[in-house]
Amino acid sequence: MADDSVSAGNSTLTVRDNRTGKEYDVPITDGTVHGSDLGKIKTAEDEPGLRLYDPGFVNTASCRSAITFIDGDTGILEYRGYPIDQLAEKSNYLEVAYLLIHGELPSKEEYDSWEHQITFHTFVHENVKGFMQGFRYDAHPMGMLLASVGALSTFYPESRNISDAHLRHIQVVRLIAKMPTLGAWAFRHAQGKPYIYPDNDLGYAANFLSMLFKMSEQKFEADERLVRALEVLFILHADHEQNCSTNAVRSVGSSQVDPYSAVAAGIGALFGPLHGGANEAVLKMLRRIGSVDAIPDFISGVKDGNERLMGFGHRVYKNYDPRAQIIKKAADDVFEVTGVNPLLKIALELEKIALEDEYFVKRKLYPNVDFYSGLIYEALSFPPEMFTVLFAIPRTSGWLAQWLELVDDKEQKIARPQQIYTGERGLDFVSASERWG
Repeated sequence: MADDSVSAGNSTLTVRDNRTGKEYDVPITDGTVHGSDLGKIKTAEDEPGLRLYDPGFVNTASCRSAITFIDGDTGILEYRGYPIDQLAEKSNYLEVAYLLIHGELPSKEEYDSWEHQITFHTFVHENVKGFMQGFRYDAHPMGMLLASVGALSTFYPESRNISDAHLRHIQVVRLIAKMPTLGAWAFRHAQGKPYIYPDNDLGYAANFLSMLFKMSEQKFEADERLVRALEVLFILHADHEQNCSTNAVRSVGSSQVDPYSAVAAGIGALFGPLHGGANEAVLKMLRRIGSVDAIPDFISGVKDGNERLMGFGHRVYKNYDPRAQIIKKAADDVFEVTGVNPLLKIALELEKIALEDEYFVKRKLYPNVDFYSGLIYEALSFPPEMFTVLFAIPRTSGWLAQWLELVDDKEQKIARPQQIYTGERGLDFVSASERWG
């Protein structure tokens, strides 16, 4: 390929196909070339054009989006242009959810209306309760969440009419409102405890904690430091650009299915250990290390390829994950209330050594959001199987923002990637009677 050819008002990439000697001028827009333009490069008119082979979409953009901006080299994360640290410090989850969904911060009247709508829709149909009670006593909470969210599409059949903006908004409100209820009930189910109904006098995070932990008391009142820490965690996990689960929501949503089914697809993707289960892997690693004295041997094991350093490095970030710095402060607030998790001392020392070691610095391995989140969840008395549920609840607003953007995007088509076929061709079928003799 030749250098970019740029003139006034024009930006193109000149490509020379050495198979044919032909040159092609491919337009460059927003730092990208269109895949269909490369498809015009072919050896003959009746032959297929050039395709991109990019497993995992490492360098392929599937959409244009105005929701979340990430600069992995400098450690920047912004929602709708607002830095994540400012949102975590000065905002709350429902305001951030409004920002993601509507594209701008709400006025006082808009926020009050939004908060009222979310609060009003926290209750779910009693049949959903019966549906969830039908799961085995040891059902995984994430599996229960996935199934119950998918089942909501049968309770709201009008949600299939995705061309109606008013109906879309109602489903968005319902999903954001009901997700904590479904998540809390999945938690209580695993413990054999009665399901707790929402308390509409409480805020979003406080209500979630009430549904999780309320027992015989007349009203559950969580420590405000824990409520605030949960709000921060929710804000940090609200969206993260085109990750695996968001890609799943958009891919399934491109078929124009209802949002409940699309979000259920996102939950399924998040269920995977390479996506939502990373913080549990950090806890397992810290327990395996066992003590601060054992860290040097563990570090040597990592360098020799015998151990894996979990919670460090990220597909996108080549710098310190901005969420990790914020969550570290939230961890301090939680431990003030619950007492310090004994694994924290190991985590802090491991982080200190890794950040100073040339081996890890050279490879740009910095702590990510998962390094400390598992410690917080465990301090709040959550079992590891609940960690991904706690991830899915706030991520719902991001998934829905992405889904809404997809629905209104005139360039989007049903997801249907190309493939490179590697199997046999032109075989003659032999009937079973002949094959088996």
